[in-house]
Amino acid sequence: MKRGSLIGNIAKDLNLDVSKLSARNVRVDAAGNRKRYCDISFSTGDLIVADRIDREELCGEKLSCVLKRDLVLENPLELHPFILHIQDINDNSPQFNEERIDIEIGESADRGARFVIEEAHDADVGQNSVQQYNLKKNDHFILAANGNTVELVLDKELDREKQGEINLVLTALDGGSPQRSGTVVIHVTVLDANDNAPVFSQAVYKASLPENSPVDTVVVTVSATDADEGVNGDVTYDFGHVTEDVKKVFTIDRKNGIIKVNGAIDFETVMSYDLRIKAKDGLGLSSYTRVTIDITDVNDNIPVIYVKSLTNAVPENVTPGTEVGIINVQDADLDNNKKVRCSIQQNVPFKLVPSIKNYYSIVTTGQLDRELVSEYNITISATDEGSPPLSSSKTVQLSVADINDNPPVFEEQSYSAYVTENNKPGSTLCSVTARDHDWRQNGTVIYSLLPGEVNGAPVSSYVSVNGDTGVIHAVRSFDYEQLMNFKVQVMARDNGSPPLSSNVTVSVFISDVNDNSPQILYPALEANSFMTELVPKAAHGGSLVSKVIAVDADSGQNAWLSYRIVTSTDPGLFTIGVHSGEIRTLRDISESDSMKQNLIVAVKDNGQPSLSATCSMYLIISDNLSEVTELKDISSDEKNSKLTSYLIIALVSVSTFFLTFIIIIMGVRFCRRRKPRLLFDGAVAIPSAYLPPNYADVDGTGTLRSTYNYDAYLTTGSRTSDFKFVTSYNDNTLPADQTLRKSPSDFAEVFGDCDTSPEV
Repeated sequence: MKRGSLIGNIAKDLNLDVSKLSARNVRVDAAGNRKRYCDISFSTGDLIVADRIDREELCGEKLSCVLKRDLVLENPLELHPFILHIQDINDNSPQFNEERIDIEIGESADRGARFVIEEAHDADVGQNSVQQYNLKKNDHFILAANGNTVELVLDKELDREKQGEINLVLTALDGGSPQRSGTVVIHVTVLDANDNAPVFSQAVYKASLPENSPVDTVVVTVSATDADEGVNGDVTYDFGHVTEDVKKVFTIDRKNGIIKVNGAIDFETVMSYDLRIKAKDGLGLSSYTRVTIDITDVNDNIPVIYVKSLTNAVPENVTPGTEVGIINVQDADLDNNKKVRCSIQQNVPFKLVPSIKNYYSIVTTGQLDRELVSEYNITISATDEGSPPLSSSKTVQLSVADINDNPPVFEEQSYSAYVTENNKPGSTLCSVTARDHDWRQNGTVIYSLLPGEVNGAPVSSYVSVNGDTGVIHAVRSFDYEQLMNFKVQVMARDNGSPPLSSNVTVSVFISDVNDNSPQILYPALEANSFMTELVPKAAHGGSLVSKVIAVDADSGQNAWLSYRIVTSTDPGLFTIGVHSGEIRTLRDISESDSMKQNLIVAVKDNGQPSLSATCSMYLIISDNLSEVTELKDISSDEKNSKLTSYLIIALVSVSTFFLTFIIIIMGVRFCRRRKPRLLFDGAVAIPSAYLPPNYADVDGTGTLRSTYNYDAYLTTGSRTSDFKFVTSYNDNTLPADQTLRKSPSDFAEVFGDCDTSPEV
């Protein structure tokens, strides 16, 4: 039958769903490397011819010729064995073993003598094999055919003197349609009398031969005798009608009848041989016998492992017991030599589960983790039960597919970023890094800010994060005095489905720079008035007369303040504490000292570069308030004399050196007198409302602390007035409104112009 010819619809016979044949990878399977000869159509389920089938090649002379094959389906695995019966057609003609048969017949042969002729051979079987013989008409012989025996019957005696040689034409006919035939010429030589043919000692010889027997191994010895004498009884041996393949495997000794191995013996190819042996005497008489050789199996074939199905990539979250592959193990030997045991050698999370016939399923035994092992090389070992046993192995490569089962993990539990205030927007603060052990998009990390607020504003208005690199940038310029530090939450999310994420806290610390000048809280110029301190005329050297109070919004050394007097009406009369801001007398006050004292004090911080501010301090040397009223009248004439004030200031500046010298002399003199000093601490209590809300409390820097205030108790009158010093501010402090207050117009001429701002 031609390739593609229809044999039958096996899908219909097995009640299979034709639409699922392709998905289930249906196929015809044959043991070992044998041809399948047939195949199945995915679209119709028809069993069709895949290769040309030659019955004579497959089964030889056997009357029944069958092929055993398996129909295999997957998902789930099914195995349906089926048998094909190969029907013979008349495609071979009868053939004789020789083109000419030589027969020598003695002339003494009697009428009716029979001479056996080797029958014709037809590779077909049954009705298509040889059915009859015809002998061309002649004068001496007729044909007698009985089954497989063909004999020439002498119908008329021979006379060598009349005819020494006779040529007969024998035709063999088969029973096929159309009928085929084959002919042979029988050449008869008439001899002198030889009336005995060789006779074998056995009608059938039987022998057993192990496969793989070496060349020249003796299989069996045949023996025939001839009753004649001389050349008529000299017997020689040869093969009868056998194939060329048999002649390649065996040889026969023509003289001794010894049959030996001449080629490779393979049980898996041919399990038995049936040989026809001819014995012939010297004058041409012959006889035949049959030799049957059974080949015994030895364990010479290793098991062969075939991978029938294998999952390309196994997801790492598959449950234990999942089938990931199918293997088939075959051994061409017989009986125990064919029984095979399979196992997986390595310590891997897989095992073999026997299935149908010689099929095994590869199933998982534990949880897979691609991050630990991404690929497995599974070595499968197969061992038969022969003696000695033979084994083979096959390595199967199985990869593990990734799933998104690992969230990004930050390299640190928390991050700290340090930035100097007044930074440029867009400057880099720090970088966060998260690792994800998954693969490809499952391991791709994207960074983002979690929603939140800093000082009531969205965190995104302060910082931003690069989604790819994790670099955090400042969105705005920071002010340390407004915000010293803040925290943001950064989320790292992978690109898996569903995505996994983790968070980390980033603390941003803002460092201070010296960008704020000192702020003078006292004395402070108000809108409609300014404060004036009264200094008793009896004040001794070292007495506290007032205090300059200042703060700096910066921190650290940027807020360390120092005080100095820049300009003074009488440079030798007052001094100021460098760090305390306390204004004290350098000497006792004398009658010659001017009643009006104006001090310009500069306050400088310790930053780099340093910033400063100045203020004016107005002091009146007087024992009672009535004198202050008189000052107003005295000074009225000088109201418009600004030029005089300028000249006085210039004179004071030029005379600074001289006044300093005088102050030193007076200081030495006061120290020698050792008289008790009148402690006068004329400072005003500063309510907490004077303090800015964001000033820094730094101990020892000169910046005002909320509890460090002074109270002054002032009595007017004589030089011997009493003054009390209170170390801290409390509920008994004299209110600020008891400090002498005048309108600017009242003292404009007394102290000169006060255009200088209290803060520079």
